[in-house]
Order: sequence, then C-alpha cells, then structure tokens
Amino acid sequence: MNINQPSSLLPVPSGTLQIPESPSQELVWFSLIIPTYNEAANIEKLIQRLTNLLDERIPGNYELIVVDDNSPDGTWQIAQSLIQKYPQLQVMRRQDERGLSSAVIRGWQVAKGTILGVIDGDLQHPPHVLLQLLDAIIKGADLAVASRHIDGGGVSSWSLIRRFLSRGAQVLGLIILPSVVGRVSDPMSGYFLVRRQSIANVTLNPVGYKILLEVIGRGQIKQIAEVGYVFCERKQGESKVTWKQYLEYIHHLLRLQFSTGHIGKFSQNFPVGRFVRFGLVGLSGVFVDMAVLYLLSDPTTLGLPLTRSKIIAGEIAIFNNFLWNDAWTFADVAMQQNSWRQRCKRFLKFNIICLAGLVLNVLVLNLVFNFLIRNRYVANLIAIAIATVWNFWVNLKLSWRVTQVK
Repeated sequence: MNINQPSSLLPVPSGTLQIPESPSQELVWFSLIIPTYNEAANIEKLIQRLTNLLDERIPGNYELIVVDDNSPDGTWQIAQSLIQKYPQLQVMRRQDERGLSSAVIRGWQVAKGTILGVIDGDLQHPPHVLLQLLDAIIKGADLAVASRHIDGGGVSSWSLIRRFLSRGAQVLGLIILPSVVGRVSDPMSGYFLVRRQSIANVTLNPVGYKILLEVIGRGQIKQIAEVGYVFCERKQGESKVTWKQYLEYIHHLLRLQFSTGHIGKFSQNFPVGRFVRFGLVGLSGVFVDMAVLYLLSDPTTLGLPLTRSKIIAGEIAIFNNFLWNDAWTFADVAMQQNSWRQRCKRFLKFNIICLAGLVLNVLVLNLVFNFLIRNRYVANLIAIAIATVWNFWVNLKLSWRVTQVK
C-alpha cells in the first residue's frame, strides 16, 4: 500500500483496497469514517454532534476521519479548520480518486480502530443511533447495521417513486444475490459498524456508493445485528442519488455473485422444507380457486360473469394461501410478528408478490413457447415452476423475514 502525503492532512493510501489486520499506529477502539462531497453546510454540525455523543460514551477512545473528494465547496478545508477544536478529528483530501465506497475503504486503511464504521456527512443518518450500533458490537455482533426496514425504522418523506425504487432494488438483490442481500433487511444502508478482523486482508472491489454489500459478500461476517432508524430528509446541500447509482448497484450485485461463489452457497442453503410446504399450500390454492370459480360463475349456481368470478376466486385463493403459509410454512416467523398490523402488512406484500408472479408466469410462458419449446403445456409447466420459485423466495425475504439478524 503506497502513501501520497498532502501537507497537514492524513496520507491518502493508493493501490489495492485492502484493510490491514492491525494499524501501524497506536490503537483506538473505534474509527468512524465520514465520506464527503460538497457538505460544507453540514460538516461542522455533524462533527459537533458526533463528538458530544462519543465523548460521553467512549471518551478519548475513538477517532473521526473525514474523507473528502476534493469538494468544490471546500468541505475538506472547513473540516480541517475544526481539528484544533475537536482533537479526535482527522481529515483526508482525495484528489485522484472519486466515489463514496472507495473513500470509506481509504479511510479504513489509515484508521487506528479495532471497530470501523461509516456515516453519511449530510445528517440524513441520525447520529444518536450510533450509540445503539456500538452497543450491538459490544454484545458480540461482527456487523451492526442501521436499517430503515425494521421496527423503529422508516423514511421521513420519500416520494412513492423513491420508495418503489428502493424496494425494487432490494427485490432485485434477493433474486441476483440472495445469500448476501438476504442476510440484512436494508442491504443499501450506508450506516454501519464492522469489526476490523472481519474484513482485514480481504481485497474489496466495490462499485458505486453502496459498500455494505461488499463487506457482507467478501468479509468473514458471522453475527449481524440491526438497529432501526428513520432516514432524515436533507436540510442543506443536494442529494447525490441518481439513476446511475441504481445501475451501479445492479452491476455490483452481478459482480459479487460471479466473483465470490455465492451461487453455490445459495444452492446449499436453499430451505427445501419450506419450499415443499409452500408448494403444497399453492396446490391447495388451485382447488380453492376452481371451487369458488364454479360456485360464482356456473349457470346452475350464482351465474356471475366469468371475469368477475375469476378475480374474486383468485383473491380468495390468495387469501387461503396466505393463511396456510402464515400458520404452517412460515409459522416460526409469524409467531414472532403476530400483531394484526404485521399480519395485514404481510398479506399486502403477499398479494403484490403473487401479482408480480402472475406477470412473470405470462412472460416466461411466451418466451419459452415462442423461442424454445413449441409445446404450450410444457412451456406453461416451466413458467409455473419459475413463478413458484419467485413467489416463494421473494415472500421468504420480504413478507416473512428469515435472516441471520439477531
């Protein structure tokens, strides 16, 4: 690891993105990296809040490292001017590299802590949650993640489109890289702590601005803890989230999948017992659908229009499947989340996922029939199988959360 040394600032590492097993300088317990770009309006307030919290909890046993990508608004200069007031603060100015993920790793490379962390520099990550993350590490977690998607978490005033994109990105992650994304409820979180030993001597290779996937995918992470937090709206400066970040996220998922051997891990850890139960429940739904369709549409019974009857029958079958899955397939999870609000939330997710499964079924049916196998029944069987796996896996990871989180 080569070092370039700008005057009066922290050295900027170069070379491979690898965290040393032990720092070259005297240890502190905790190092928190704050990657910044054009955060001049927020940086002083953030440093003040973090210092007040950490001086009370672990006085003198931490460091704050601002890693700035040569911000045009002079963020690094403002941070540097605060060092005399806040002796635990250090600043790195990067002029030859860009990107949040690499900024975090460069900060970790010069950090002295046995516990390494990251927090955004825009005050959208509430600083007080840091104390709960520290508590989780003290209790034995290798990785403590601040999550928007568990009890106590949320987003303050996101638009419907942004919520959809965030959840859609998570669903894509569960499909492409389930053995990594499925371990946490908020895989796109940029607010977490990790033990140095869990990621030491591993070459990290992030894409874009989400470093957590890289830490879970390449590190030796055994126990994970999550802490709920509400993602705050930015009060100063401009958001840096663009469509490019979502594309980089998908690129990162694919590269991790094919470079780390997680396909094999997925096949080894696939919950076959749950899947069989899910399939049997689905089969019961077929009989319910057929029976209700007969009762509603047959001329000898109610004689309702066919389309209306089918919609009602399909929804009753979905409700049947949900009840059986909640009581049998995922009973262990449902027992821990047994309030009516939680059940209604699961049912809504189950409905949406099944609808998406129906769309997937139709798409696969047409693709297989038109391009692969000119037999409509074989093509339909393949489409049903793929849609069933989709429904099971996405419900497993979104409707009935089954993770390694403690």
